[in-house]
Amino acid sequence: MARFIDRVTLHVSAGDGGHGCNSIRREKFVPLGGPDGGNGGHGGDVKLVVDHQVHTLLDFHYSPHVRAQKGESGQGGNKHGARGEDLILKVPNGTVVTTPEGKLIADLIGDGIELTIARGGRGGLGNASLVTRNRRAPGFALLGEPGETCDVILELKSVADVGLVGYPSAGKSSLISVLSAAKPKIAEYPFTTLQPNLGVVTAGDTTYTVADVPGLIPGAAEGRGLGLDFLRHIERTAVLVHVVDCATLESQRDPVTDVDTLEAELDAYQPELETDTGLGDLKDRPRIIVLNKIDVPEARELAEFVKPEFEKRGWPVYLISAVTREGLKELSFALAEAVEKYRKDNPIEETRRVIIRPEARYEEEFTVAPDPRLENGFIVKGAKPELWIKQTVFDNDEAVGYLADRLARLGVEKALFEAGAEPGCTVTIGDVCFDWDPDTLAGGDDIPTARGTDPRLETNTRVSAKERRHAKRIRHGLADEDSDMYDESTW
Repeated sequence: MARFIDRVTLHVSAGDGGHGCNSIRREKFVPLGGPDGGNGGHGGDVKLVVDHQVHTLLDFHYSPHVRAQKGESGQGGNKHGARGEDLILKVPNGTVVTTPEGKLIADLIGDGIELTIARGGRGGLGNASLVTRNRRAPGFALLGEPGETCDVILELKSVADVGLVGYPSAGKSSLISVLSAAKPKIAEYPFTTLQPNLGVVTAGDTTYTVADVPGLIPGAAEGRGLGLDFLRHIERTAVLVHVVDCATLESQRDPVTDVDTLEAELDAYQPELETDTGLGDLKDRPRIIVLNKIDVPEARELAEFVKPEFEKRGWPVYLISAVTREGLKELSFALAEAVEKYRKDNPIEETRRVIIRPEARYEEEFTVAPDPRLENGFIVKGAKPELWIKQTVFDNDEAVGYLADRLARLGVEKALFEAGAEPGCTVTIGDVCFDWDPDTLAGGDDIPTARGTDPRLETNTRVSAKERRHAKRIRHGLADEDSDMYDESTW
């Protein structure tokens, strides 16, 4: 038997970017071919797309982990890697997307509306794209950027024009089955309907949808019975129809009390998410009273007796029998008229999307703070430094030197000086730890070097440690060019 799922947690992973290629063109009779490593392809995005042919979130219930395709790595001959394919996830109309903390991301209404919930990582640059005036033949390439990962909650709120509400066994499923082509389960016991049913009704020139909400009971707004699980499905309805069982055998119930009880539940219901339905509060929606089961003589008498009471409140009242179909034609056209009036008085866009814009992907700022785990350690946090760490091949000295230059130009070296870092202290960026050496020059012009090497990382350098330290302090504005590098008071 098919299951109706209207709330799932989705674990999303966009595709990783492909790695850049480190390649030098080598061809007979072609001297100085130069670097020709291509860039890696971008990873695929994960997108949600509204599809009118999808009605539940069942597929995501069984497969909650989704991942887009990663980008291909670059190749020699300036061949860039292929971009990973986007992963398209089809969701029902009326899907609300939130974070696990309950923050609204998007309210998707309208066939074809699209939302990117995770972006793929950018491909790493090949060595052909890293050529500079001084570094003519880079011996390294950058790794691809990891794709975004996140957890989101998908919650379905049915989009229907008319919502049928009432006690269990009031005849809502029978009514929708005769008004439309819907075939819900119908049986002679309460709570037969365990999921909302949608039906399409045509009356004259008007076509509208009807939602059969599972039976409500006192305390539904607080979660009793099927309460909060399905009250969300009437949030978007334009007209509410009370289906009243006039043939109930329960002595403590009567039509007026049933309607008053459910009205109290509708007033008490507070949606978990304040989405922009454009329809106002539930208490402001038009009401229609349907007194059902008048094929039973006693029920007909009771319906005719209580009808004036509802008419005093200004609510249209219709006496029907879903079994004999008495009064259905009049009810169908009355619903069509109410829907048309509401559409005219409350025009809304056919497609609507409410999105909370994400924060900037990269921030210029970074922080340097003492590492509580180490006596003499510091932690550098920031989007750019952490990304650059992930893009670096640490087996390649030239790549490590390139990383040091990037961090120095960003201001990380100067910030470590100001934070009181000392030579040899442990610095952590992302998941990489290293011993900080302030004597190594960084942040200046590219240094000509053999492919894959960096003279600054060699131990047999001809520049003394004091000279390197003095030059670095001048670069960071912590010393003057005329100052004596042997004056230890300026260190």
